[in-house]
Amino acid sequence: MRIGVDLGGTKIEVAVLDDAGVIQHRSRAATPRDDYAGTVASVAALVGAAERAVQCNASVGVAMPGAVSPATGLLKNANSTWLNGRPFGTDLGRALNRQVRLANDANCFTLSEAMDGAGADATVVFGVIIGTGTGGGWTVEKRLVTGANAIAGEWGHNPMPWPTPEEAAGPACYCGRLGCIETYLSGPGLARTYREQTGASVSGHEVAVRAGAGEDAATQCLRSYEMRLARALAHVINVLDPDVVVLGGGLSKIDSLYERVPQLWGRWIFSDSVITELRPPLHGDSSGVRGAAWLWPTN
Repeated sequence: MRIGVDLGGTKIEVAVLDDAGVIQHRSRAATPRDDYAGTVASVAALVGAAERAVQCNASVGVAMPGAVSPATGLLKNANSTWLNGRPFGTDLGRALNRQVRLANDANCFTLSEAMDGAGADATVVFGVIIGTGTGGGWTVEKRLVTGANAIAGEWGHNPMPWPTPEEAAGPACYCGRLGCIETYLSGPGLARTYREQTGASVSGHEVAVRAGAGEDAATQCLRSYEMRLARALAHVINVLDPDVVVLGGGLSKIDSLYERVPQLWGRWIFSDSVITELRPPLHGDSSGVRGAAWLWPTN
């Protein structure tokens, strides 16, 4: 048995997987926002309850925002800001009396889809999160590549490649830079594009719904989004050359992306042919907690 924990800003989810990847138990609780000690205690309590439910001790992996700094062992870059600068892995391990493994939530999504999801048949998988933010992860032969600085796959904080004149400066990103891919391809980024064209404030999901209903302005915004996603992923493919790119996050539910983006990205990919496939996730919203469980190897 292995336990996965998906530590989000609003909820904590725990699942117990058997060796076949079948979920045997699942539970969740609200995240104690702005309460570091409370967050550690809540995760520990959920893990304890899960082990009692399956009557078995288990390994524990945690999917979380941000990453563990290789330099300090402390959390960094988490939008759940009360975790930043804290030794979360050490403190949770002490509470559970065992070693735990931590990974960025986008990495866990990618690992889940590479293990037994949409990329199970692939050697190199690049996982994409396009939701509230824009993140990514990278696996080779079903193993995560985290990198020397624990930022492998963080494509969202690179500039939009091959920018058009109106994209040259780019909107401000929370990271302090201008024109990051995230500012265009996140849900709020799509919503901003629509607001700039129409003056209306709706969610990125609603823009996709309106485009599906035939609204001209929403359709134009979606076409622009597809072109930007194609350019951004072409940049990744030129560097990593993955077999499969798997989309996750709220905007991954836009069906047109899987047909139109591969039709577009070839003009920027440095190859005479492109066999990389763009696929929807198999496990969807469950991939974070599943990938956290898979942080412990099967042998």
